[in-house]
Amino acid sequence: MTNTKFTDLPLVAPLQFALKEAGYETPTPIQLAAIPVILEGHDLLGIAQTGTGKTAAFSLPLLQNLAKSKTRLESRRPRALILTPTRELAIQIHENIVAYGKHLKIKAAVIFGGVGQGSQVNALQSGVDILVATPGRLLDLYQQRHLYLDKVEVFVLDEADRMLDMGFMQDIKKILPMLPKVRHNLFFSATMPHEIQKLANNILVNPRKVEVTPTSSTAEKVEQSVMYVDKKDKMDLLLHLLKDNELFRVLVFVQMKFGANKVVDRLVKAGVAAAGIHGDKSQSARQRALEDFRNGDIRVLVATDIAARGIDIDGITHVINFELPHIPESYVHRIGRTARAGASGKSIAFSTLEEKSFLYAIEKITRQKVAVVTDQPFHSEEIANATMMTVGKAKALLESQKKANKERHRPSGNRRFGGPKKSSSGGNGGGSSSGGGGGASGAGKKKSPKRRFFGNNKSR
Repeated sequence: MTNTKFTDLPLVAPLQFALKEAGYETPTPIQLAAIPVILEGHDLLGIAQTGTGKTAAFSLPLLQNLAKSKTRLESRRPRALILTPTRELAIQIHENIVAYGKHLKIKAAVIFGGVGQGSQVNALQSGVDILVATPGRLLDLYQQRHLYLDKVEVFVLDEADRMLDMGFMQDIKKILPMLPKVRHNLFFSATMPHEIQKLANNILVNPRKVEVTPTSSTAEKVEQSVMYVDKKDKMDLLLHLLKDNELFRVLVFVQMKFGANKVVDRLVKAGVAAAGIHGDKSQSARQRALEDFRNGDIRVLVATDIAARGIDIDGITHVINFELPHIPESYVHRIGRTARAGASGKSIAFSTLEEKSFLYAIEKITRQKVAVVTDQPFHSEEIANATMMTVGKAKALLESQKKANKERHRPSGNRRFGGPKKSSSGGNGGGSSSGGGGGASGAGKKKSPKRRFFGNNKSR
């Protein structure tokens, strides 16, 4: 089974040619399991983490099925809808579909927010077979009557659990009644919490289930470690680690947007090529950062969880959890970035006293012990030997620290009980100057202080 090649799968010659040109030879487990099921027309419940190759798992058979039953395109009425949570993931799925279908007469388009809608409307007007979309822009164009979903033959819901995390469940519930009752459904999620299982039950009809990675399991080829360090020393520890050239392409995770900006600022000042992606960045800035990271023009990409969910970049050597996530599943998704489609990699977590409880929760759910590295200049024996607090207490402490830090950095004229202080710059000082999303640096005097620091119908 492990020796199966793409040439052994029942994919038509145009797809085989495209795969050969892309250098694809051996399918991943999700591709091996899902492609035949989808080709046969069954609804599919796919439980697979990001980086397992699920985009090709649904794109290849989707392209083949649509090409086989080719019908005349209708303006503003796509034949297949792929719904995904982030702009980055939507763009990447579209790019993959274009690459896989280059020898087929299949038209694809992608729509997402954060940019003008003109070119997207034009693409829909000319008619498309496959539409890749984020929920917000889809609903927006639907309400403007630039788009109709009554001819959708195949509905793909990707990253369903992240849709839940990002608050898109209401949007999905609005979209479902717009689709035909009879359709082919493909549902993918890395985890299956109760609400996601309920949604799957509502969408799928007699589905085949494909689960290639157990829920919350950690990518096996990732070498994990943790370093106990005081919060004030985290940045110095990161710079120390980056002296090692083996950390060639590094993805650093932080919890908050303003934290990403601060880390990027310090790295750039230290001479490390770095950029950040988070929700406040413009679409063009996020895409530019991803391309620079993919091409090797920057060494370190600093990201928040939501912004990084769509990252599909090979060759990430290290994932560094500058701040440990409060949710163990988020840790699993993070470190999986350095073990794409069977590749190996390393993850390093920085843990303060408060974060030890998050580490314990991670070890409990993944059933893996994370190795402690003491051979580093900022190792804290006090943290290593400290009694672990509860997760609830740790979250409360971190929240109070965050509020105190925000208040401490707020200029005195803006403090809650302080009188208004006249600005030395005189004038408005309110130019937001977001520009096309330049880096985290450049928070100059013209920016406001606050901005600177913190920023059902079933089918078949």
